[in-house]
Amino acid sequence: MRARFILSETWTSLRRNGSMILSVMLVTFISFLFIGASVLMQAQITKAKGTWYDQVEVVVYFCPDGTSQAASCASGKAPTQQEIADVVTLINDELPNDVANVTYVSKEQFYNDTFLKEYPNGEYNGRTLTAADMQDSLRLKLNDPTKYQVVSEVLSGRTGIEEVVDQRQIFDPIFNVLNKATAVTVTLAGVMVVVAILLTGTTIRMSAASRRNETEIMRLVGASNWTIRLPFILEGMFAALLGSALSVVALDVIVRTFLTGGLAKTVTWMPFVDQSTVLLAAPGLIAGALVLSAAASAVSLRRYLKV
Repeated sequence: MRARFILSETWTSLRRNGSMILSVMLVTFISFLFIGASVLMQAQITKAKGTWYDQVEVVVYFCPDGTSQAASCASGKAPTQQEIADVVTLINDELPNDVANVTYVSKEQFYNDTFLKEYPNGEYNGRTLTAADMQDSLRLKLNDPTKYQVVSEVLSGRTGIEEVVDQRQIFDPIFNVLNKATAVTVTLAGVMVVVAILLTGTTIRMSAASRRNETEIMRLVGASNWTIRLPFILEGMFAALLGSALSVVALDVIVRTFLTGGLAKTVTWMPFVDQSTVLLAAPGLIAGALVLSAAASAVSLRRYLKV
């Protein structure tokens, strides 16, 4: 009986305050659209890092024949095969827990498999290059890609090694841009959440004020505090539910239209989030909106309803 009464009061309040409920729904929609966007942005960064960092390698370039700016190449000669083998032994001895695999790439192999694919005629900066102009190298697969510095400290500056390059440097600028975009969306989401809290509290207060006589009667006949409060709290939660559900739908449409149906078909080298990511985030967004609305409504009623 009490539940039926509470639901009846909630429905009556919803019909009377349609415009205010709509405003709460819209501000919740915008707030959680920004929150959802920041969640998806961070998921995108995590997914890209997981894929790219698993593929990147540390490349050890040996000195070429001829001049080089590196002090370790002062002799002007490329290291011998024995000297390269000594470096491989050094890696196996001093970095057994950091380096998972070592692959030797000769000048000829690099020239045929990499250089000629990018420059089919062998011409670069007005010169025709041959395999002799290339460098021997080692490609190191790390157990933990973030441990590049450990490898660099062991190998950099050694005689015969010109440079130690971490391929993550190619991707880090992209991640920096994405992280800044995430920070912007989080900031906007925080501002909109504050607006949603204030608007929800104001809406519920106005709803309670418009029904003050009814609540006074309910108090006089012995209705409990929660029996009086619940219809107003449910009113705000209903608006928040609609707004957060609408934000999930909007996020799904955005991902489907611009990512899986757009960029993913043209930018094939980058992994993108998809609808499954939106579905994983949806329960948290909806639950967060409901909790936010319930808390804002409860605080507002405690201050202004005085029950």
